[in-house]
Amino acid sequence: MTPAPGEGFPKRLRLRRRGAFLAVQRGGRRVSTSHFVVYGRGNRGRPARIGITVSRKVGNAVVRNRVKRLVREAFRRHQHALPQGVDYVMVARQGRPALSYAVVAEELLDATRRLREAPSAGARRGARGRNKGGRS
Repeated sequence: MTPAPGEGFPKRLRLRRRGAFLAVQRGGRRVSTSHFVVYGRGNRGRPARIGITVSRKVGNAVVRNRVKRLVREAFRRHQHALPQGVDYVMVARQGRPALSYAVVAEELLDATRRLREAPSAGARRGARGRNKGGRS
């Protein structure tokens, strides 16, 4: 069955290469929710894209695949409400109870809102390291 126009999840909306995941995680902002750590980084005005990481520590293959399906569906349904020009990586946290679609969607929207409001990663690092050692 083919999805209705605008309801698909094409490859251009996914992060697919390790380098893209690492760029977002190393150069982006980070916020935590109860079930995920969410990273966000600008992508020069392209549509919002998402990458999902679920390690074996989260659960067996069935659990991991369910988490990924829920995140993809939440992103797909809410992609038009998310800020464009940002790549997101959602990393599932271990030891959390089973998720529902409603929880994942709520955490995705909350995390993206908080990422917009968060100071940049470079500004935080610079402020912390500037006065180290008591010298100005």
